[in-house]
Amino acid sequence: MKRKSLYLLGVVLLLAFAGFAFTSFKQTMTPYVSFHEAKALNRTLQVAGSLVKKSSSYHDGALFFAIREPSTGQVMQVRYKGLKPANFEDALSVVAIGRYAGDQLEAEKLLVKCPSKYQGVKQADGTTMKQYG
Repeated sequence: MKRKSLYLLGVVLLLAFAGFAFTSFKQTMTPYVSFHEAKALNRTLQVAGSLVKKSSSYHDGALFFAIREPSTGQVMQVRYKGLKPANFEDALSVVAIGRYAGDQLEAEKLLVKCPSKYQGVKQADGTTMKQYG
């Protein structure tokens, strides 16, 4: 009888640990959300959008810019307290990770996708040659 109760206790402890691990993992995830959802949620999240050209400015130790959500065309203002990433103005898309506060996203991290440095060059025979530049 004692052996059976030890197994039962072990199973209960394993299930409790698994439940705790799952809820802890779920709370630390930063999901991708739409601009509309970002404004409603009060937690760290990720939004992705295309950089609105000529919308960036750097003052008071922060980078301010706007991104446009491709599916809706909605624009969100972003404030990033940090150094401007290299080639930021050439970015095709930007992922901002942070919290929505007031009327802008307060980003803690930025992921910037720039155009490829390798561009295909069409040759006379119709083939494409990769060229760095």
